[in-house]
Amino acid sequence: MGKTIAEKILSQKSGRDAKANDIVIADLDFVMGQDGTSPLAIKAFQEMQASKVFDPARIAMVIDHSAPSPLEGVSELHRQMRVFAREQQINFYDIGDGVCHQLVPEQGHVVPGDLVIGADSHTCTYGAINALSTGVGSTDLAAGIISGKLWFKVPETFKFILNGKLGEGVYSKDLILFLIGEVTADGATYMAAEYCGEAISDLSVDARFTISNMAIEMGAKCGLMEADDKTIEWVKKHSRKEFVPVSADADAVYAKVKEYDVSSLEPQIARPHTVDNVVGISQLGEVPIQQGVIGTCTNGRMEDLRIAARILKGRKINKEARLIVAPASRQIMIEAMREGLIETFIQAGAAVVTPGCGPCVGTHNGVPSDGENVISTANRNFKGRMGNNKAFIYLGSPATVAASVINGRITDPRQLLS
Repeated sequence: MGKTIAEKILSQKSGRDAKANDIVIADLDFVMGQDGTSPLAIKAFQEMQASKVFDPARIAMVIDHSAPSPLEGVSELHRQMRVFAREQQINFYDIGDGVCHQLVPEQGHVVPGDLVIGADSHTCTYGAINALSTGVGSTDLAAGIISGKLWFKVPETFKFILNGKLGEGVYSKDLILFLIGEVTADGATYMAAEYCGEAISDLSVDARFTISNMAIEMGAKCGLMEADDKTIEWVKKHSRKEFVPVSADADAVYAKVKEYDVSSLEPQIARPHTVDNVVGISQLGEVPIQQGVIGTCTNGRMEDLRIAARILKGRKINKEARLIVAPASRQIMIEAMREGLIETFIQAGAAVVTPGCGPCVGTHNGVPSDGENVISTANRNFKGRMGNNKAFIYLGSPATVAASVINGRITDPRQLLS
């Protein structure tokens, strides 16, 4: 009987013939923590009476959720991270470097076939480059930092076969929102989501990251894709690590299989206050918006900024709306400056902020006021997600956000692209 990608990677890393629902102890290829979780992991590290990490080269800590620090207490947590990183000589990314889930693959830390944990739920992002990556709590992070190992329950796999190609004005964000709406927020709980088909092959690696990033929003433990030529080219550009891609066997056993033709998919919107409250934009009705956000670990990459700039160029943001743009990393921000995208955003009336998570997580950089509607490229729209539980967050693609801030209402971007 064949194996899924998840079963193969966990078999390789544990040295066992692992199948779905087995419990294994596996070797970790990379471990990551961010500023919302690393201080607790450092405390656990000390409570476990550890003195050294297992391998400094395979550990990173990133300050991205509150960057720069908005509060005195947060500044102290950042100081603790800096001291720990200096003492242990681990990879460390400070304020302005960017979002952890952009930096880890961008800086070459993860390659196909790797097993990765991160103390952040959207660590599943790296599945787009054929790595089994998943979020853990701070105590598990500490255990991984110390031992280089962690226990896993091998997940069953939910396979998505996505046929056809997305049309003009429809993007990977629309595709993953559609899938989450179809299977619901708990439809793939603790499963490995495995995405394949022509629609995936047609996407860039940037676009694939968006889909894997949001696997957690359907309850999945990871969001996996096979490594094709695009993947291999992208990884070799960013990393010098050796790797062997992992593919599912033809006779692999799946817990669930769903097949869709996405050729006629329209832009999708997730309505407040759950990510699976999804509707096609033609069914949404009139929704005025006061704020737009483009960025986050879901849609702050170069392709996303180019898509938004294409719509914003030569236009002005509606006087009743505002736009915040947060590139996903320092490298992306520099590239966007060189291409003139930052100038396009500023001339349109946007505020471009430090690369990081601020507007999405709600620590700073754009907390909405009571009753305001926000259209965001983020991955979550729960009550209070952006720092105010009396605001209403809608999710859409970078194109949808750009079109919406121009018109002051949620707008089908195809109207402006044509």
